[in-house]
Amino acid sequence: MSLSFEGRVVLVTGAGGGLGREYALAFAERGASVIVNDLGVDTKGVGKSSAAADKVVEEIRAKGGKAVANYDSVEDGEKLIQAALDAFGRIDVVVNNAGILRDRSFASTSDLDWDLIQRIHLRGSFQVTRAAWSHMKKQKYGRIIMTASAAGIYGNFGQANYSAAKLGLLGLSNTLAIEGRKYNIHCNTIAPVAGSRLTETVMPPDLLATLKPEYVAPLVLWLCHDQCQENGGLFETGAGWIGKLRWERAQGHIARSKNQPITAEAVRDQWDKICDFTDSSTPSNIQESLQLIVSTLSQVESEGEVGANPTAAASVSSSGMSPAEAVGHKLPPNTFNYNHAQCILYALGVGMSTKEPDHLRFLYEGHQDFGCLPTFGVIPAQAAMMELTSVPGINFDLTKLLHGEQYLELYKPLPTSGPLTSQSTIADVLDKGSGAVIILDVNTYCGDELLCFNQFSLFVTGAGGFGGKRNSNKAKATVPPPQRPPDAVVTDFTTRDQAALYRLSGDWNPLHIDPSFAAMGGFKAPILHGLCSFGFAARNVLKQFANNDPSRFKAIKVRFAKTLVPGQSLKTEMWKEGNRIHFQCKVNDTDVILLSGAYMDLHDAPDASPESLTQVCSAENTQHSNSHSSMHSSSEASCFLVPTIVQVGGLQSELVFAEIGRRIKDSGSELVKKVNAVFGWEITKDGKITAQWTIDLKNGSGSLHKGPDGGKADVTLTVSDEDFMDVVQGKLNPQKAFFSGKLKVKGNIMLSQKLDVILKDYAKL
Repeated sequence: MSLSFEGRVVLVTGAGGGLGREYALAFAERGASVIVNDLGVDTKGVGKSSAAADKVVEEIRAKGGKAVANYDSVEDGEKLIQAALDAFGRIDVVVNNAGILRDRSFASTSDLDWDLIQRIHLRGSFQVTRAAWSHMKKQKYGRIIMTASAAGIYGNFGQANYSAAKLGLLGLSNTLAIEGRKYNIHCNTIAPVAGSRLTETVMPPDLLATLKPEYVAPLVLWLCHDQCQENGGLFETGAGWIGKLRWERAQGHIARSKNQPITAEAVRDQWDKICDFTDSSTPSNIQESLQLIVSTLSQVESEGEVGANPTAAASVSSSGMSPAEAVGHKLPPNTFNYNHAQCILYALGVGMSTKEPDHLRFLYEGHQDFGCLPTFGVIPAQAAMMELTSVPGINFDLTKLLHGEQYLELYKPLPTSGPLTSQSTIADVLDKGSGAVIILDVNTYCGDELLCFNQFSLFVTGAGGFGGKRNSNKAKATVPPPQRPPDAVVTDFTTRDQAALYRLSGDWNPLHIDPSFAAMGGFKAPILHGLCSFGFAARNVLKQFANNDPSRFKAIKVRFAKTLVPGQSLKTEMWKEGNRIHFQCKVNDTDVILLSGAYMDLHDAPDASPESLTQVCSAENTQHSNSHSSMHSSSEASCFLVPTIVQVGGLQSELVFAEIGRRIKDSGSELVKKVNAVFGWEITKDGKITAQWTIDLKNGSGSLHKGPDGGKADVTLTVSDEDFMDVVQGKLNPQKAFFSGKLKVKGNIMLSQKLDVILKDYAKL
């Protein structure tokens, strides 16, 4: 479907010739109402004429388009925007294209040469854009183009004034992109090379003839269309070629030591490292730029605290990230048992419904082609994420963990039941400045047969700055979609209970259901799991391009860009390129991209229809799984150092609470001063509450009594007797217990952090 600008109002400055004329004609041809602005001056800004603008307006109207002329200087920006409002009632797009040249060598540049260039290029773009800004904010829509130049990006002899103004436009554009984002105002910068009055003095005639303005206009059209979500980009373009530019920064080197001044000699001696672009980074915002400076302070101040090895000191962050220790570490094997019910529950969680006849093969175990959705392959592997805090060289708060990217590859269709065993390895740890990325590889087996491979890219906020590499050749890369309209678009409607349903497949993070917990994370409401959106998109691709045949699924990769609130609708856009289907997911109401750089690879369609995919792992596989389990258990037993707890009154926890009571009594009011809270405990066995305890460290000298809290508890914790003992004995991390749903917390969740005061020195309990 072609891009239309019907109903949009577009202002193009300097539109009387060259690039501006081409933009104006192109927008008008696609239905836009165009304000053709041109002051009619020569290339040096001298003179004035209405002829150039009038001629372009006549061309547009002769073809049935809508246009009006404007002859004001861009320095009178309000007049240009008022012309748009008077003629068409609104302003949607501003293309800042007007410009002049006064080329001089730097030594010969006069004040007039300098000021005139800054006024027309930089100040003129500012004046026009500022006049349009308030109107765009009110209508929650706007697209702005700034025109820079290769001279501004790289410099050019004789164009100091022009270069300075053009690079200034890039800085202006970058800031407008940030400030306009929440109003759906996007601002991008182009650096075009095309034949025009401004380039005819610096290019030979034969080259000018081949660099046609019409080769540049399509980029401007796309950047200004409401389908385009690009914002804050810089693009070089000419002769039909388009390329995006970005900043690149060397890893650099810290040239000073703790409590020592930095010297010019130290800079000289480390110059090669300072200029080494091996493992370079590409900071995309000021936060990423400043993060490295902040982390430098942290590294310098922590010198001497990591040991005598200076290399180790440079590779360990204040948050405890040490790639040298972590990379290659294998986590204990994990066994996942399931049957057809979990397959069906997962399918429901990612939006499948009996309303759709072709969904039944994933929802009814009696269907002749009953099978498991391929993306269910992430479920057996996800438990590995909860084990990361036990990895040497990785020390972080689980509440800081975000799911960045996901890759899944199947080597055969998933069975619909049976035990699967997953083996996990830390593939790499990357330093992204504002955080660390942990790349976790998980191989999942059905018996001895490798069934699937998952790669989790996990972002730990605030854990960067340890001097590690930024990129990894072990990471499965995302791929941008083709620059053309999608081949298929599907819109799904999530329910208010979508996250509540999906979490039953094993991701118990309260962020997806508890409003108060979501608020702690900075969200207005609980958000949908990224892997739930992932499942929605994947089943749409499978239906559109593989006839819902799971045997054709090979692999899938996505980046989790933004979040979705349950109840919002989800739009999946898909592009077919051979056996690779590119796709992206958006919030349908806002067009904010949720899943980016995504693709699914498919196997060729089979000659004959596939056999039923209802499978189970064999008894042999079960034995293999059990051998993993028993090996893991004996390993745990050999490391068990705390005293054995004797079961009292049917519950092991009885003795622990008795010890807690003794501690409260011995401490006098000391614990009350430290904690100032009442804790209610509900201990369960076989799913039923079998004991209740109240720890009052708020009143008097503190007390412990068996029984309910009578409504006095600030926070109530519910946990099984067995899991309680694992937490007390240090075998189960409390955060892991919480995120996996084993430990439930009601009330003021932050107070639960003070339990460490009561439960510390667990071996004595």
